[in-house]
Amino acid sequence: MDSESQKPSGNVPEWSVSDLSGALKRTLEDAFGFVRVRGEISGYRGPVGSGHVYFSLKDTNAKIDAVIWKGVFGRLKTRPQEGLEVIATGKITTFAGKSSYQIIIDSLEPAGIGALMALLEERRNRLAAEGLFAVERKRPIPYLPRVIGVVTSPTGAVIRDILHRLEDRFPRHVLVWPVRVQGETSAAEVANAIAGFNGLPEGGRIPRPDVIIVARGGGSLEDLMGFNEEAVVRAAAASLIPLVSAVGHETDVTLIDHASDLRAPTPTGAAEKVVPVRAELMAFVADLSRRQGGAMRRLSDRRRSDLRALARALPGPEAVLSGPRQRLDLAATRLAPALARNARVHEQQLGLVAQRLARQSPVARLAGFAARLDGLSKRLRAGRDALLRAQRERVGRAFERIADLDQRAARALSRDLVQRGERLLGLEDRLQRAFAQNLARRRERLRSSASLLASLGPDAVLARGYALVRDEAGALVRGVGQVRPGQALSVQVSDGRFGVMAAGDGSTPARPARPLRRESPKGGQGDLF
Repeated sequence: MDSESQKPSGNVPEWSVSDLSGALKRTLEDAFGFVRVRGEISGYRGPVGSGHVYFSLKDTNAKIDAVIWKGVFGRLKTRPQEGLEVIATGKITTFAGKSSYQIIIDSLEPAGIGALMALLEERRNRLAAEGLFAVERKRPIPYLPRVIGVVTSPTGAVIRDILHRLEDRFPRHVLVWPVRVQGETSAAEVANAIAGFNGLPEGGRIPRPDVIIVARGGGSLEDLMGFNEEAVVRAAAASLIPLVSAVGHETDVTLIDHASDLRAPTPTGAAEKVVPVRAELMAFVADLSRRQGGAMRRLSDRRRSDLRALARALPGPEAVLSGPRQRLDLAATRLAPALARNARVHEQQLGLVAQRLARQSPVARLAGFAARLDGLSKRLRAGRDALLRAQRERVGRAFERIADLDQRAARALSRDLVQRGERLLGLEDRLQRAFAQNLARRRERLRSSASLLASLGPDAVLARGYALVRDEAGALVRGVGQVRPGQALSVQVSDGRFGVMAAGDGSTPARPARPLRRESPKGGQGDLF
């Protein structure tokens, strides 16, 4: 029974897991090569380390996994957000690692105007919370700019309307930065144009605008989405040059309108807001000139009448000089008594000074100085005598101390000499004993060396029966090879020397030679040679 159950049933083919997954993948991709799916974004995970984006699309009854590859994500106009209802366009495929299917998204767009408005509202609130729309950040538009920068499409009717309106009101130098005002790259180009105008240097080859106009004609909400992008809003808020937004018609409101310094209802209205009417300005200046001329004439007439009135109020020369003349006469009558009184006062002061000078006469001062000098002389003599007496006493005491010190020094010297003599006698005895001991040691060493020399000397060796053999030159013969037949040799024994003749073949005894003169050893030591 078990063996039959293990046999394959019928002709059903066997699939490997990989083959089955591949077949399912091809089936789904062939059947759903291009789909548009509407749903709400759930479980959104921003770009991971690889740059890809993963999330799910769901409705009330089902959910499907979604993937946006890194290259596609960078081109999307609408960025996915958690809870945003969108319409995704892509293809259905499977992921074998999880046995699931998913949609690979190629494009993404909000599902209807309501979703798009919700996205814009959320973005507006977030940027407003950062302070990008604050009123205190807005700068005033210059009254009469020298150069006007326009960011718009160079081929549309908008730039022609702006140039025509500027020509009618007040011709100015216009710089146009061409951009796309619709499409995927529109936001990036507009943001780069705003930053480019702000990056122009002052006094450069290309003049820097005094005001920037960002303009576009009317259109649907989707057409104007490029001006609602965060990059454009941040570029408008960061612009150091005053910026006027003129996007769409008066009823169209974009986020750049909130970040700009001034919003114009239309591009033509923007041209009207940045420059005044030249004719009106000239008429206004002429009117101001006429008013200034009339005011100057009226002021001159009023100043002239005031001068005449002041001249009538001035007094005559006699009236002006009468008062000073009377004061001079009064002063002349009072001068003589005043001089007399002044002379008397000075005379009294002179008398007082004369009395003081008499008290301070040189004779009186010399007498006082003489008395002081006499007193000082007496004090000097008394001090000199006292000083001499003190010096004599000090010298006497010094002599007594010197005599006492001499006696002490003599006693100390005599004691020192006695002590040194005693030490010298002790050292002499120690020196004699040390010399005798050293001499005995050296004699003992000499006897030991003499006995050792006698025992090791050549005379002792010869006394034991040995002899030294020498050739005619006196060199020692150390072997038979050094002797030739008939050679005369000298033989030294313990008590003298004698000569011999070497035999011819070694068997004939040597003939005794003439005895040599006996030599006695020198200095008690045998001759080694």
